[in-house]
Amino acid sequence: MTVTAARGALGGPPAGAPAGGCAGLSEAVGEPMTGTAPHVRRLVAVEHIGAWPRKVADHPDPAVTALCDRLRADDVILLLIRRPGREGRCDADGDRTVYVADLAPGGSRVWARTVRGTDDLARIDLDPGAGTPVTDPVMLVCAHGRRDVCCAVRGRALAGELAAEGADVWECTHLGGHRFAPTALVLPTGYAYGRLDTGGALAALKAAAGGGVDPWGCRGHTGLDPVRQLAELAVREHTGIGDASALLLDAVDGPGDVTVRSRDGRVWTVPVVIDSSLPPRPPSCGAALEAATPLVAGTPVEH
Repeated sequence: MTVTAARGALGGPPAGAPAGGCAGLSEAVGEPMTGTAPHVRRLVAVEHIGAWPRKVADHPDPAVTALCDRLRADDVILLLIRRPGREGRCDADGDRTVYVADLAPGGSRVWARTVRGTDDLARIDLDPGAGTPVTDPVMLVCAHGRRDVCCAVRGRALAGELAAEGADVWECTHLGGHRFAPTALVLPTGYAYGRLDTGGALAALKAAAGGGVDPWGCRGHTGLDPVRQLAELAVREHTGIGDASALLLDAVDGPGDVTVRSRDGRVWTVPVVIDSSLPPRPPSCGAALEAATPLVAGTPVEH
């Protein structure tokens, strides 16, 4: 068995997506997404009205760059978020949402709080547990146009469609993996998704509402390194385990055999290897072709 992502029943990119973009080319060569989630243990997402530079660290607002520096010192990632459509680009006064996430595998937790503007960021308590626990699922969809065209076109279209469906969705800055656009992160479970359509995104949110994981389009858990992301998803696909907190993984140094343990006592070994058989593809729009060497997982063996 090779773990890969399949297209959903409602498949196909949002209307207007560039067919020749990096996302279309990656999908055309069959590049798998599993094991490609950003490896992030802690993050802070701040609602920000206005344009986003290519890198958050280069933002012209000194309050944002100061927060970015403050978080980087503690190995915490900063994302900027906004609501889809005109609402997210309005300069109206009002509270701004801040999410603080501890994305521990098997026990991810997220808290929300508000600020009146970016000037308040220097004074806000960003320690986990200082806000209101987030229990209902939230989806952050990458729509960072200055990083990649596919994220701008596909991500914004998906976020708008989800908003029209009543989902709690935000556009966000760079999540990594442009070529898998539309990409998204689901909080509080901490699972990343790619090549999403509206049906797949709603299914991911529905699963998260029950504390679970939808394997379709799932790139992996952000609290795990790529090898363990892949092994965890292989066991979920093999067994049908959907509970986001059900599996624990032993540490690894790289590809090879990975031990996956269930909280009910079951144990599996998952072989993970590098696949070098795919043709080259661009890692992002406008970039030169690079070798595609994805990780792939074999069939889990239960002990």
